[in-house]
Formats: sequence, structure tokens, C-alpha cells
Amino acid sequence: KQLNKMFAYHYPVSTVGLWSRYPISETRPLDVGMGWPRALRAVVSTPKGKVTVYVMHLASARPGHTASRDVSLAHARKLIDDDPSKRVLLLGDLNTATTDRGMRGLTPPLTDAQSVAGDGFGFTWPAEFPITRPDHILFRGMTATKAGVAPATGSDHRAAIASLRF
Repeated sequence: KQLNKMFAYHYPVSTVGLWSRYPISETRPLDVGMGWPRALRAVVSTPKGKVTVYVMHLASARPGHTASRDVSLAHARKLIDDDPSKRVLLLGDLNTATTDRGMRGLTPPLTDAQSVAGDGFGFTWPAEFPITRPDHILFRGMTATKAGVAPATGSDHRAAIASLRF
């Protein structure tokens, strides 16, 4: 509710949401292979042009049980591969470290903001003492100028943050 007061435009779906100071259009919920929508697609109209934004909360992996996570990653890759948009931003809890084989097919074609413009490891989970980075900001058609992690706010994850320009 606080974000709704801070940002004029918003589109929440299930466990994810998009809040923006710029108009949001072409919104739709997405099922990433889990049987219910845990992702969204929207177009944000910025003063410098449109950006297609995906926000995703993919299935988690557990020791010896990665099938659900791998299925949701495959769905994410297909959505990105099939999207002809010049500028694409994929945000969210992908439940996958950057070194995980499951990220192949997302990076590339997308670029990881933390890898190219971040300081440190960018660990976001668990919030109290982060030791891994399941949360990502991936993009194409833009340049990351800064990336990092916000302080803990009460969630079990810290927020990944980035500045992008185009």
C-alpha cells in the first residue's frame, strides 16, 4: 500500500508487482510453468522510449530437487527469446545464482546489471546475512551505470537495485 502511494502506476500479480513513475500498459500475468501466475509482463513508457518489463518469482531449488526451478527457468527463457522488444528488463527472484547452469540462455541474451556495474557480490538472501544472489536485474538494449543491494527492510530478501540508461 505504501508503494501505491509513492508511485502513480502499478500492476501487482500474485507474488510479484511492478511500480513505476511512468505509465504502464500492455499488462498481463504470466504462468512460468507452475500452474498459476508468478510473473508479469508490462510495457513502461519512459520519456526516452518504451521498455518491456518482466517481473518474475520463479520456483525454488532444493538440494536434489531442481526440476520445478528448471521448468520455470525454461519458461522464462522462452518468454525472453520470443519477445521482439528492443529494450527488455527482467527483474525478480529467479531462485538461481548467476553461476548456476540454469542461467544459461538468459545471460546472454540478457546482461546482468550486478555483473557489469555492481560493487561486491550483490548477495540478497537471507536478508540478515546474505550469502547468495537469487534476485536479479537482467536487461538488453540499455546500459547499467550502477548496481547494488538495498539495506534490509523486513523482507527475507534484500532488494537488488540498478540504474540503467538508454
